[in-house]
Amino acid sequence: MQKNAPDHGTMIYLGGALLALAVLSTSLVAADPALKVGARAPEFTGHDAQGKEWKLSEHLRRGAVLLYFYPKDNTPGCTRQACGLRDRMGDLQKAGVTVVGISFDSAESHQKFIAEHQLNFTLLADPAGKIADLYGARIPGQNMARRVSFLIGPDGVIRHLTDTPKAETHLEEMTAAVRALKK
Repeated sequence: MQKNAPDHGTMIYLGGALLALAVLSTSLVAADPALKVGARAPEFTGHDAQGKEWKLSEHLRRGAVLLYFYPKDNTPGCTRQACGLRDRMGDLQKAGVTVVGISFDSAESHQKFIAEHQLNFTLLADPAGKIADLYGARIPGQNMARRVSFLIGPDGVIRHLTDTPKAETHLEEMTAAVRALKK
């Protein structure tokens, strides 16, 4: 036996660890489509707080869509982001932008969130995370989305993407991206 060579048990353990790492990295890649600026936004249909169907392609016929995923209704950062969008709605509407927020929360939770903060845009309930998974927005291993925003042009192409936990960054970047879209 060579000096300092791993024994058979160590080799099996290392091989198993490498296999587990390969399987884990494959599952993470499969769950994250790595959408980027310039990519076509995946089509989806969801349901709003009243259970009414909401289809991306129908709203894109009217103009751009600011689609944002957020972790949870009535949490500090999510409330700050939602209220910031509410307060910018006049400018967003003038620019022809439809705003829609998506989380894993239920329609009932969305109804309360909308009422409590007088939100003037649509929230979609995605309790199974199907839309979040389409956009790679699920926090791995959790039934919760991370904070990620997509500005989708009327042609269905992603024009801007903000992916950070900071609500203020989303508001600032999307405001600038909407202004650039208008030009």
